[in-house]
Amino acid sequence: MNDLHQLNILIHIICGSIALLLGALALLSTKGSRLHNTSGRLFLVAIAIVILTGFIGVFFFGRNSFLLVITVLSGYVSFSGLRITRFKSNKPRALDMLVALLSVAVLAYFLYYFQQIGMYWAPIVIYSTAGAFAIVVIYDFTRYLIPRDLYKKKRFWLYEHIYKMTSAFSAILSAFTGTVLEEYQPHSQYLPSALSILIIFAFMIYVRVKGLKRMPNRKA
Repeated sequence: MNDLHQLNILIHIICGSIALLLGALALLSTKGSRLHNTSGRLFLVAIAIVILTGFIGVFFFGRNSFLLVITVLSGYVSFSGLRITRFKSNKPRALDMLVALLSVAVLAYFLYYFQQIGMYWAPIVIYSTAGAFAIVVIYDFTRYLIPRDLYKKKRFWLYEHIYKMTSAFSAILSAFTGTVLEEYQPHSQYLPSALSILIIFAFMIYVRVKGLKRMPNRKA
């Protein structure tokens, strides 16, 4: 079992490192380009393996349960970020709602578990991660209330994609820096997330400004 555990950790680390490189490439490349799309798809494949090995580590080898939330958070926003580019609509879909509800159940389990064993991780890390998770899921349910024509016209789906895919990259980066730079926790854990918020806002502003420039001038 120990050999299998070490193999699982090795696969987890290798795929996590690959996901970081691919995610950075997707962020830095021209949006909509072949390089962006290809690196983004490969990023999701690497993320899927990271999530699978993360679940194996938690449930079969009894690894840190806090990693379960980071794993589910990165998995959920990756899944949702991919789905939104496929449909570009806020039409309710059973699979999306089911995955969201399962993610909420995992979050509830995590909070209950940590209350029982005591908070041995820094509260800023725990509550910021759980809070970010909850905000995304709450939004994903309330977006169904937005009129579909308005949702498509204002390209809300694009802003969702930016937020969710950057958040997926941020979650992997936070897990990486929090593990490698453990002596600098909690700063090594939450600073990458804070940086990603700035990146998200920058991309959203860029997309908004670029979209306005493409609009035809209106006559007075």
